[in-house]
Amino acid sequence: MAKGKLPIFELDINEDEFNKSGVQYVALVDDPAVEMVWEAFGNVEPMQFVADNDRRIVTGVLMRADHPIFRTNPERGDHYVVFRKDVIEKVVQKFAKLGYHNNVNKMHEASDVPDGVSMFESFIVDSSRGIQAPKGMKVEEGSWIGSYKVDNDEVWASIKEGKFNGFSVEGFFGYEFSKQAEPMTDIDEVIHILNSITL
Repeated sequence: MAKGKLPIFELDINEDEFNKSGVQYVALVDDPAVEMVWEAFGNVEPMQFVADNDRRIVTGVLMRADHPIFRTNPERGDHYVVFRKDVIEKVVQKFAKLGYHNNVNKMHEASDVPDGVSMFESFIVDSSRGIQAPKGMKVEEGSWIGSYKVDNDEVWASIKEGKFNGFSVEGFFGYEFSKQAEPMTDIDEVIHILNSITL
């Protein structure tokens, strides 16, 4: 396949609770795949961290609807994956049904699971139901947003230092070639590369 003409695959899950597909963990990461950093709320104003009397809340995007995410693997090579909003709704409902709200790790390390990091808020942006993204957060309709209370001192220090600045979900998903999207153009690929460069 010509460089820059990357295929797009839609990811899906099986809703059966005995099937392992879906999101099992949410990782605290330094470079979230959703390409959106979270907001940290202290007792002063959003995006300002304070050391004393902190609320210790982080809010961010867990899954972005219809947003192509670059991936590469031996089976498919370089490609993009997207989560459609109907799939995100299934993912969130299964995540809640299985009680995975406190399944958090650091940097997708299965052995690095901190205590004292708890999801207390989880919602899907849905204007038809009056559910909007937090003020100032620009995100697609159907995206999943979550808030965590961070009682773990070490984790909160890492957040304040910028070692963690977003969420990344992990789980098992089925691939299906997207019927609604054309392969990425050269321009799309250049934009992706530019967006991935950190200064």
